[in-house]
Amino acid sequence: MSMNMTGTTLSDLTRRTGLDVLDHLEREAAVPVVDGLQAQGDLIVIPFAMVEDAVRLPDPKRWRRVPAAGVELLRGAAGGNAHTLVADPGACTWTTDLYDREALALGAFRATEVVYLLHPEHGGSGVAPGTYVVRRQREAGAPPRQGTGRLPAGNRYVAD
Repeated sequence: MSMNMTGTTLSDLTRRTGLDVLDHLEREAAVPVVDGLQAQGDLIVIPFAMVEDAVRLPDPKRWRRVPAAGVELLRGAAGGNAHTLVADPGACTWTTDLYDREALALGAFRATEVVYLLHPEHGGSGVAPGTYVVRRQREAGAPPRQGTGRLPAGNRYVAD
């Protein structure tokens, strides 16, 4: 895994998307770009090569472009803040039509250039070009919570 700093700042992302972040975040800080595994709150972005034995991706015709407004990947518990995938026009496609043996996948995306995850509390993080699976994070060893969908015994979702 490697991390680069680009000239893109959190202020650039919020201005470009119209999405806002909380005041405690430094808006002029450069947003890091990671080409490996990364987490943002209860969301985890995994390079497809790390999970290809457990995940099947659909035919390319079943992917859709990420619009300028972005794609909401996950909203925090009790209607909390959204994790949003944002990309330049034509730079990223997204699908929720995949099979994940662990039943934690929210979807997958393919990026031909840097894309960003934006969250009001966590700020922004960049994702290098590639194919990634987006899952809920989970903690091992805790009992499953009610109403969280299918979840292997002995694990629970991480909550924002």
